[in-house]
Amino acid sequence: MFEIRIICETPDRESVVHGLRSQFNIGRVRSSFSLSSGGERLYITADLPAANPWATPEHAYADAPGVSYELEVTREILTDTPLSPDLNREYWLRRAAALDRMALGLAPGHDATPETAVDAAINLMDLDSTAGLGPSGYANGPYHPDHPESTRNPRGYIRQEFAIWHKNNQ
Repeated sequence: MFEIRIICETPDRESVVHGLRSQFNIGRVRSSFSLSSGGERLYITADLPAANPWATPEHAYADAPGVSYELEVTREILTDTPLSPDLNREYWLRRAAALDRMALGLAPGHDATPETAVDAAINLMDLDSTAGLGPSGYANGPYHPDHPESTRNPRGYIRQEFAIWHKNNQ
């Protein structure tokens, strides 16, 4: 872990923080007015990112049912079952994983945009964060929903969660 100090103009703050976030795992950004330049002084605690911490799509979805089946299951969850917190999580997890596979082109005959897959992933992350769940709901995965790596890569979070959930529910 290390700390970065940057002095920049106030209008450049967001692009500076975004650039750092793309290269490092950063924590909270603290700032103060810079008397010497008239801009902002930013203090950021950072770590180097782990080398590819996420399960690959091939690994995460290796034994998964087909996307058509997953979409049918999610439709049934929505129409046939009152949504309890567990079913709500299962719905968002299965839906996000199906959309991720569709966006990757791993589901012939089905299309989804990367943005749609990210939106579904964020819905699951929000649900997990609100519920106070650790990784995978079982506390076996390396990254919780509020971890900087999860925030940076929501689709990676889905792959992590789906791989663990599927392994536990086969």
